[in-house]
Amino acid sequence: MEFELSVLLLIIVLGFIAAFIDAVVGGGGLISIPALLATGMSPATALGTNKLASAFGSFTSSMKFLRSRNVDFRRMMKLFPVSVLVSIAGAFIAVRLPGEVLKPLVLVMLIIVLVYTLFKKDWGAIEKENVPSKRKVVILIVFVILIGFYDGFMGGGTGSFLLFLMLFTGFDFLRAAGNAKVLNFGSNIGALLLFIMMGEVNYTYGLAMAASMVLGSYAGAHLAISKGVGYVRALFIIVTSILILKNIYDFLS
Repeated sequence: MEFELSVLLLIIVLGFIAAFIDAVVGGGGLISIPALLATGMSPATALGTNKLASAFGSFTSSMKFLRSRNVDFRRMMKLFPVSVLVSIAGAFIAVRLPGEVLKPLVLVMLIIVLVYTLFKKDWGAIEKENVPSKRKVVILIVFVILIGFYDGFMGGGTGSFLLFLMLFTGFDFLRAAGNAKVLNFGSNIGALLLFIMMGEVNYTYGLAMAASMVLGSYAGAHLAISKGVGYVRALFIIVTSILILKNIYDFLS
């Protein structure tokens, strides 16, 4: 692939914006993956290159949330290996099947997430007594498996789904964002390993985007921690709405 400085600069700028949003509520792939596809990469290489950059970004935001004690470290470390392994399986499928097969289901899920969040106005405002029932623990494990697989396979909206899952478990918006980002880092790493093994990573564009994503992730996580729950909830609603519109557009096209 021919290297172009103007394209590289655009990727760096869009990478920062994508990581800033993704650090808080997910959805950064909505920006970064189309940017990489615009360079002429194949869909599989764009996904692999995005995972390289996103791994750096999600690691940065995870560390920021961990240091501010906005992560349930004990529980997330039990789920982290699960997220890594299932995303490897998802990435394996991604290089063989078009992502369009999942888009109708993703659209329905995003609409459910948005409607539930809008109508349950006090949801995620405060953290509940965090001793989930056995039913919630089973749901948590099952959906971490499904979402991790989906992230390796396609990825758009993964952070939003994980955040919603953490809210369902009983975390407030800020802690839910921190937990979601740790698991998202796991799924990024798993998928990245598979894409590297299959030679589907462009390191020039990927590392350039990774550098900007580190800065964007730090800035996004810092602002979320300083602004608090209300800011995260508002951004979650905005990004989920945009994801829905993007999926509708793709589906109709």
